[in-house]
Amino acid sequence: MRIPFTKMHGAGNDFVVLDETRGPLGLSAAHYRRLGDRHFGVGADQILSVRAAPSADVDFEYVIHNADGGEVEHCGNGARCFVRYVRGRGLTAKRRIRVKIQRGVIELTEAEDGRVTVDMGAPVFDLAALPFDATGLAPVPAPQADGPWQLWPLSLKPNQASALAEQAQAAIVNVALVSMGNPHAVTLVDDVETAPVLSLGPLIEHHPAFPRRVNAGFMQVVDRGHIRLRVYERGAGETLACGTGACAAVVAGIRLGLLDARVDVQTHGGQLTIEWDGGAQNAVLLTGPAETVFEGSIDLPDDLSDSN
Repeated sequence: MRIPFTKMHGAGNDFVVLDETRGPLGLSAAHYRRLGDRHFGVGADQILSVRAAPSADVDFEYVIHNADGGEVEHCGNGARCFVRYVRGRGLTAKRRIRVKIQRGVIELTEAEDGRVTVDMGAPVFDLAALPFDATGLAPVPAPQADGPWQLWPLSLKPNQASALAEQAQAAIVNVALVSMGNPHAVTLVDDVETAPVLSLGPLIEHHPAFPRRVNAGFMQVVDRGHIRLRVYERGAGETLACGTGACAAVVAGIRLGLLDARVDVQTHGGQLTIEWDGGAQNAVLLTGPAETVFEGSIDLPDDLSDSN
């Protein structure tokens, strides 16, 4: 079958966008893996499927698959690309759009300059909701934290993934845990450029305390309104930017007493702006760019499997 697609990116976090507003394409996990493959497919961190509204209180639905074929809950950079896509293709004239995702509804707004703000909803700190299994683990107090927030020391054992030389440098990592609709573990580093993201990232992602795996964020605080961030994403590896990861990092930094309510986040793919007034009920706002790279089509075998 021949599948038309649009290639987009938000601060370098890149996506294959599919129009399923007239009906689902019926793709399998193997099809999504082929689309995300940078050698045999189109190449992307994630695949976004745009679907018709399932109910009258929303404008659209969209579904997100990682490059490994697995469906995920949320993607802030993808949500911005979603807005530019549906407006650019004439699927809606609205600038403010309500969209159903796997875990609820989000609201997206495109400004006159083309930047998109996503209401990411309120952060979640309940460990069971991440989910996070604290069995056998003991938290440590977080200095200057907003309220009784804690950090969780994770022992990163070489047998969790391939043994790399940098593992010996950080056998235990303290992480702050936040869900932005998907799970994040954020650790503070002195210099994000020299942080062992590629070796520690997969160890954190696959740590047994996270039964559904986790996104691993490495945050350097520059000042109270500026951080530098790298994220090793669950099912995708390190990406040039991660919208939910940026939100989680800023929320963690605010709760740790290190950041103000508005923070610019510098990623390898560009700058994002995160705003959060604190409090368990207040939504996190994510603002950043979204751009179309090219459009095309690809032939996918109907019976594609891992062996094809």
